[in-house]
Amino acid sequence: MKPEEKINKLREELHRHNYLYYVLDKPEISDYDFDQKLKELQELEEKHPEFYDENSPTLRVGGAVTKSFATVVHENRMYSLDNSYSKEDLENWEKRIEKQVDGEVNFTCELKYDGASISLTYEKGKFKQAVTRGDGIQGDDVTNNVRTIRSVPLRLKGDYPEKFEIRGEIVLPYEGFAQLNAARVEAGEEPYANPRNTASGSLKLQDSAEVAKRPLDCLLFSLSGNLSGIKTQYEGLQKAREWGFKIPEEAKLARNLKEVMDFVNYWDIHRHDLPYETDGVVVKVNSLHQQDELGYTAKAPRWAMAYKFKAEQVSTKLNKISYQVGRTGAITPVANLEPVQLGGTTVKRASLHNADQIEKLDVREGDEVYVEKGGEIIPKIIGVDFTKRDPESDPIEYITQCPECETDLVRNEGEAQHYCPNFNGCPPQIIGRIQHYISRKAMDIEGLGGETVALLVNEGLIGNYADLYELKKEQILPLERMAEKSAENLINGIENSKQIPFERVLFALGIRYVGETVAKKLAKEFKNIDALKKAKKEELENVDEIGERIAESVVEFFADEENVMNVERLKGYGLQLEISAEKLANQTNKLEGQTFVVSGVFEMSRNDLKKLIEDNGGKVSGSISSKTSYVVAGENMGPSKLAKAESLQIPIIDEKKFLGMIG
Repeated sequence: MKPEEKINKLREELHRHNYLYYVLDKPEISDYDFDQKLKELQELEEKHPEFYDENSPTLRVGGAVTKSFATVVHENRMYSLDNSYSKEDLENWEKRIEKQVDGEVNFTCELKYDGASISLTYEKGKFKQAVTRGDGIQGDDVTNNVRTIRSVPLRLKGDYPEKFEIRGEIVLPYEGFAQLNAARVEAGEEPYANPRNTASGSLKLQDSAEVAKRPLDCLLFSLSGNLSGIKTQYEGLQKAREWGFKIPEEAKLARNLKEVMDFVNYWDIHRHDLPYETDGVVVKVNSLHQQDELGYTAKAPRWAMAYKFKAEQVSTKLNKISYQVGRTGAITPVANLEPVQLGGTTVKRASLHNADQIEKLDVREGDEVYVEKGGEIIPKIIGVDFTKRDPESDPIEYITQCPECETDLVRNEGEAQHYCPNFNGCPPQIIGRIQHYISRKAMDIEGLGGETVALLVNEGLIGNYADLYELKKEQILPLERMAEKSAENLINGIENSKQIPFERVLFALGIRYVGETVAKKLAKEFKNIDALKKAKKEELENVDEIGERIAESVVEFFADEENVMNVERLKGYGLQLEISAEKLANQTNKLEGQTFVVSGVFEMSRNDLKKLIEDNGGKVSGSISSKTSYVVAGENMGPSKLAKAESLQIPIIDEKKFLGMIG
């Protein structure tokens, strides 16, 4: 047999045995025989480097070293999920769905695994790329590390699409986690806190050989891309299983909410029998067409809901209440606790939110308090054990001055939080605003992290985000842990941020209540920072979804001379403070004041169709009402939507007529 034939034969054998062992848990050969075949393949590949294959089974042992992980924009956004905690939440969700789609609604129920979200890309049946969730819009390329995970197929089998993505969770099974910690304790090292954080941290190790030593697993549950022929979520899971992916067997079809709750109640009890951490159930509308009809909010799909299992709860002593100052000046009281184990981590602090919460709970220093993790992530105090209270204890008197700059606090009418009004002189506010400015969803300045920002402010090198653009390498080199290369990266990262588009710069400015979505709406409406700066409160309120509170906040921001001066400085440094000519060229006001409902299947994707509506000044709505201007109807438009449009005498147009409207 020729070397190339022998190499290919061994690769096929090892891929098959790997699948049998790690996906099906049905090995046909011993570990020793597998290792001998792998060794034989390694020796052949070393002698014949001309037959290199990036997806060879020999590369699962790792060896590639990644100094920095490239940022990759997701081709299809990775949304988060809305959470529910009761049957009533699910019933309300089901009612909203039934109003928006036609026909019977079935559900797919899947367990919600607690690990690190991942998106895998396959082309022509071969593993190409693995990207972390990141902020949902972009993540880190961790391909070399994920290639070492044995349950990730490097080559597929069957009738897979030409190119597609599959999403899932990288998890660390309990048994592997225990073995990993036993080895660390034996070596005199600190044990890891919990499987979830360890799995997530493993993906960012620089040496893939170290990742290969960790018993990570990859559970997959969502296909994305051109999936012609697949009509339901459940069918997608079955197909992916046939192609060679590890799809959890626990997934189940449910015809109604009763069957959904049966699934939830069963796994709330039996989840502890599983080899992995789970924190709930994900319920999805099964029909992909109905999913398409329902669409997305700014953060989550309307067709999916996570039912979270009841959080673990413990009691511990509240030693002291301290106060934190946020970037907007908001004061947050923090409970400093006697350390206690909760959900696999040691909890020492918990948020008390505001003065009203302290009064409502009647919580006092020295109390024994009940703590749980909200959504099993953020610890919170939910009550007090009054039987253990010291009768001599005093109620908490909320602070009246800022704990950082001693400025008198203010509390606006109708608001729960106290604020420090010393906007330009309170150190945590200054540092917090710059940290927000450089954050990933804002300016995403590479080489500059939150700790470095605090260091730069404390050293007197910067006092606001505009000062970043005057930093010189020789100024930052003397700083702690700052080497030549890292100083260069920081300066280059600041320079590169000048290419960030206007809507993200606007979000980065840190105007109170102006989040990502609002920043996009304001940028689209006013086109440049000067027009926004001159806008009156009434003009701002006329913008779709901009209310009085946001309008007042924008006006107040530009009424501050220091803010205006910093914006002018940013303009002088060459930042993008207007919508680019290219973007403007693709936008018109042809559909201004008109609301469209999109229903059915079209030649172009529904997302592209909706984008065209918005780019031409129109608004997209999910449901038909008397305010609807047009229904854009494709194939398989639901009969109830058709009936409602006809009863309200809403014009119904097809894709071709709509495209004619915008030329």
